[in-house]
Amino acid sequence: MSDFLAMGGYGTYVWSSYAVFFIVLAIDALAPRAQRRRVLAELRGRLLRRRSRTLPTP
Repeated sequence: MSDFLAMGGYGTYVWSSYAVFFIVLAIDALAPRAQRRRVLAELRGRLLRRRSRTLPTP
């Protein structure tokens, strides 16, 4: 098993490459969700500001 993990002396390079790949893959999967939340929050804020400007004050 340790021979497999060592991969002929290149284990550090190989496993760190896998780690970087999966980290980038996770970021790539989660980034659109974060962007969607930011856009929706911005649109809600714009809508609230627009409503507060158009509502008459008693």
